[in-house]
Amino acid sequence: MIEEVRDRLYRIEVPLPNSPLKELNSYVIKADDRNLIIDTGFNRSVCFEAMQKGLSALDIDLSKTDFMITHMHADHTGLISRLATKTSTIYFSRIDARVFDKDNNWQAMIDYAVINGFPADELMKVLHNHPGYKYSPKTIPDFHLIDDGNIIEMGDYNLKCISTPGHTEGHICLYDEDKKILFSGDHILYDITPHIESWAYQINSLKNYMDSLDKVYNLPVNIVLPGHRNFFTDLQGRIDELKEHHQLRADEVLNVVESKTKNAYEIAAGMTWDIDCESWADFPVAQKWFATGEAIAHLRYLESEGRIKRNTESEIITFSASSN
Repeated sequence: MIEEVRDRLYRIEVPLPNSPLKELNSYVIKADDRNLIIDTGFNRSVCFEAMQKGLSALDIDLSKTDFMITHMHADHTGLISRLATKTSTIYFSRIDARVFDKDNNWQAMIDYAVINGFPADELMKVLHNHPGYKYSPKTIPDFHLIDDGNIIEMGDYNLKCISTPGHTEGHICLYDEDKKILFSGDHILYDITPHIESWAYQINSLKNYMDSLDKVYNLPVNIVLPGHRNFFTDLQGRIDELKEHHQLRADEVLNVVESKTKNAYEIAAGMTWDIDCESWADFPVAQKWFATGEAIAHLRYLESEGRIKRNTESEIITFSASSN
């Protein structure tokens, strides 16, 4: 589906089969000399065909088109090397671009999952079913690396890059101050809650996310254009809801731990999840992975607040309620 959002600004809905996200919102800005595409969809034929159809209907010449990728996840980056041409500038976060370094691999994440209690015999199944593994770009183009405060000009649109770590470490939103439009990527979604996970103890993803919500809270905004689902107008109201959601989830983690000592995988198993399964044992292994990552993010946040203690004496890391 193609929709004109504002003058010369369009949304192409890119299907994401078998994903709870349902679709990706790819935004297209048409200008006289060049165009800009914001996010692309998985590297899958169904996504590629939807993008081709939408771009054709909008009469987009890809040789005169640049790209902006809000963050590293495959549903946003997947098609970049298939759509971009030799004349395309591809704007991408300096921080998130590190995920595509040649010496970067999944092993560190797998090792981290093991020490957090994830069953080793399930990990390869997770890896080969992970959308980031299956649907990422097969070749990596040259990126024009961007940082907080950079400006991307395209026609009548003047887009300020706002660094909003949390969903990923290098997530970037785009803000047009004159038009009061915020392209929020996966930082702020309306119908669903952005997934906040942690796969390294050096990064406090949830604390970063809360701070990033505060960073954009007072922006004058008439419309928020997220990476998935519906547009919305009440930025502050939605941020208040998201912050309350994560505080409630943190409280739930504390209740699951109680007076016991548990690893992150066990804690995730005791949390409530909006998944149509009778028990944790019935969860698809990929959902167990996402759930464990989210549990770790909340545990790391609680640890930074002194409400949870991380125990590292054993091979498997555990958590217990703080004695403070």
